[in-house]
Amino acid sequence: MARRCIFCTIARGEEPKTTLLHEDEKFVAFKDQSPAAPHHYLIIPKEHTGNPATLTNKDIPLVESLAEVGKKVLQEQGGNMEDKRLGFHWPPFNSIDHLHMHVLSPDSQMGFLSRLVYRPALWFMTVDKLLEKLQAMPAEQ
Repeated sequence: MARRCIFCTIARGEEPKTTLLHEDEKFVAFKDQSPAAPHHYLIIPKEHTGNPATLTNKDIPLVESLAEVGKKVLQEQGGNMEDKRLGFHWPPFNSIDHLHMHVLSPDSQMGFLSRLVYRPALWFMTVDKLLEKLQAMPAEQ
């Protein structure tokens, strides 16, 4: 893990202001400190992983697992499973260079600015779009 990465600190359980909503051998989940929706969670791998632009087709299982954990946390926290958005900010629009997936719900209750910030576009990529992008990459040797 990177020494000065706040998400690595959180993943190690060393950030007292952050309450973990989920922890397993590979991932942790916690509330976003600036929520854009009534349910806004971040799911991160415990192992330091760069931003989504560093991922390759070998990382497809990682992205799929992040999505599974995100849906599980959302359901456990009482979020709307039919009105949700899961995705990643794309560089240079990511604030922390440790892979983290946003889970937002209800999507329909996000304010105008939040809808722009988390709108699937050049700066925000949904899980499905990221998986498509990774699947289209040539296999690494």
